[in-house]
Amino acid sequence: MPGTVLLLAASPVGKGRLVDAASVLPVLAAVDPAVLSGTDTANVVELADPLEPQAVLTRLRAAATAPGPLTVFVTGQLQLDRKQRLPHLALARTTPATVRYTAFPWAWVREELRLRAPGTTTLLLDLHTDAETWQWLRDRPLDSGRTNAVYGRIAPPPGRRVVAVPGYMKAVATILRSGSRPAVEQLHELALERLGAEGYADVVLSAPGVDVGAGVGAGVPGGFAPRPPSALKGPRPQTPPEGGPPDGLDIAGLGEKAAGPREEAADLREEAGDPHGVITEAVQAGRHSDADALAAEHEQAAVRAHGRGSEEALHWTEVRADLAMLAGDPVRSCRGWLVVAGARLAAGQAADASAVEAAVDRAHHQWGQIHEPARARELGPELAELRSRVPGRRAGALDHVQQHLVQLQLMG
Repeated sequence: MPGTVLLLAASPVGKGRLVDAASVLPVLAAVDPAVLSGTDTANVVELADPLEPQAVLTRLRAAATAPGPLTVFVTGQLQLDRKQRLPHLALARTTPATVRYTAFPWAWVREELRLRAPGTTTLLLDLHTDAETWQWLRDRPLDSGRTNAVYGRIAPPPGRRVVAVPGYMKAVATILRSGSRPAVEQLHELALERLGAEGYADVVLSAPGVDVGAGVGAGVPGGFAPRPPSALKGPRPQTPPEGGPPDGLDIAGLGEKAAGPREEAADLREEAGDPHGVITEAVQAGRHSDADALAAEHEQAAVRAHGRGSEEALHWTEVRADLAMLAGDPVRSCRGWLVVAGARLAAGQAADASAVEAAVDRAHHQWGQIHEPARARELGPELAELRSRVPGRRAGALDHVQQHLVQLQLMG
């Protein structure tokens, strides 16, 4: 039976663009349709920087109702709407103020694919986030449907005035252009290997699409390997996208209303004593020092109440490491992740535990962002020692640290 392939690359035009999503389409389009799909023959639909959410919905709905296997390649950036704070795929006309009207609600992806037979749908994602959405992912995984196989990555915000490259999807396309079609799990791992240190800070999406109720791919921690390291809270219910779901969809099971408008959510956070929302607001306003100062207060309070190596204290150390990354301070961020990794290992956590691997991966990524050789040399040996104990899931990580250290030494 022929397969169907949907190639979707979308990002805003102008200064709101975080990733050059459409740059990957020529490479993907050069791949034989049968190789893209993994079937003998396939129909390919391409959407490059679409303007309207309804246009995306129409193409997605048509692909979802086609018989046979469906493979969806999505490259772009995630943003939250200001009213309900739900994730959307930003489109060409999207701005932070117009997400609700001009972007594509991610919940529509889940709902359009919901009725497809288990095992027939694969999503390959290369998504980037702004600071607000990256913080949002601490508490909630990206729900793409529990019966869909989902592979890819979600990248943190790029540096200021930097437009990121969709490295994961370009790696996937390059591998497929060779004419071979490895199993999707192997394709995913090969793409991560090609990313190398560039992808160590990412949230890696690896859900095989098996319906296990509240398990893999169902919007809980099992759907990701690893989850954002600071996501110590459980998933929260989500409301349907603004304006209701696409016509004809059953909204049963979408979840009860969680917080409502942003003002109500802020009131609830205040009543519950939750400072995360205040920190997020400070980051959005560019008040990075204020955000770190508040996180530091909670870190010290957690240390006094529970001990330096407690989960409560380590959570805030992780928050501060992420805040340093968002503030463009890779030295401080790397040092924070090294502290977290060392503390978790000292507490007896296994070297292959997801929280340990995530901490070392993020330390490695931030170390690679340090442009001052002396500061990188200072932190390199500690990272190398950790890498020897925590090699991670990507081949060559320790070799990369050692080779970069040699280069740094030669630089004097």
